[in-house]
Amino acid sequence: MTTSTSAPTPTPTVPTQIDTRRRLRWPAWGWSLIGVLAVWLCIVGVRPAQPFDPLAQALSLAPFLVLVALGQMLVITLGPGNIDVSVGAVVSMASYVSVGVGAAAGPVVGVAAAVGAGVTAGLVSVVAILVLRVPPIIATLATSLIVQSCTLLLADTNRATAAAGLRTFVNAKLLGVPVMALLVAVVTALVALVLARTRFGLAVLAVGQSPRAAERAGIRVWRVTAITYVVSGALAGLAGGLLAAFISPSTVLGTSYMLDSVAVVVIGGTLISGGRAVPVGAWTGALFFVLLSGLLNLVGWSVGAQNILKGVLVVAVVVVSTAATGNGRSALARLRDSLTMTAKKKENTHG
Repeated sequence: MTTSTSAPTPTPTVPTQIDTRRRLRWPAWGWSLIGVLAVWLCIVGVRPAQPFDPLAQALSLAPFLVLVALGQMLVITLGPGNIDVSVGAVVSMASYVSVGVGAAAGPVVGVAAAVGAGVTAGLVSVVAILVLRVPPIIATLATSLIVQSCTLLLADTNRATAAAGLRTFVNAKLLGVPVMALLVAVVTALVALVLARTRFGLAVLAVGQSPRAAERAGIRVWRVTAITYVVSGALAGLAGGLLAAFISPSTVLGTSYMLDSVAVVVIGGTLISGGRAVPVGAWTGALFFVLLSGLLNLVGWSVGAQNILKGVLVVAVVVVSTAATGNGRSALARLRDSLTMTAKKKENTHG
């Protein structure tokens, strides 16, 4: 008697509903990109001659705003109540520091000194937040007032201008693309890599999702907070140091950057409630606001009216974003997996 055995029929692999949703999910920065294209088309409609000039001009102005917005994005990602209102004052102060130090020690040292000034401002905020237990918005407001006073003192004693070499670098183009845009694109990629691949980046996201849960997972929330505010100050200082060569030092150079940096971050898809950062959105949001300002100037809107419109846009985006639920797995779970894998590797090594 022969017994016939049939091989089991392989079960076809069917993508799960979750996988389908992940593939079809609209990117958080998608709406701001649509806004960029819509505003650009409006500008072309108003002034059809040389349609690509607005984009070229936006790529020259946006990188400075993106630098400030990246730092603001990290701070906002820490969760509700975290916002750095000192970035505008830091930009103004750093412009004078860059020019003053650069005149004596060279432009590279001048820009480094501007970054150092931003780091110092960030440390002042950190001391107020972590040591004195002052709410972040009040702490950074106090820092802003201190920095503004320093800026006025620097403006009274400093009459230098940016070095010619630094001005050439800031205005240089490579194949028609501003070098500053390429440089800031690299910085953006590094920030995205840190958030996605490093424990610090995952810790920032985890703190924004739940500080208490992050503490229970072994994350030193105070350290993450301190580093984040210092990085925000450093990026604002870098933007101010470079802006001193692109425009010129001024006591009001960074005035618009506080509001605009928050607006760019929110429009770009970062959750105002924390826990989700969108580095690419800093670019789409910045380009949107730069082009929008150009369009409104073209049709004759005043600066005050423009700020009102920006405020309305930010509120509208915040209201819509309250329904957002985040992206995929939580950063806290990913961080726990990372720590577990590291512990297992150590056990296997010693075992």
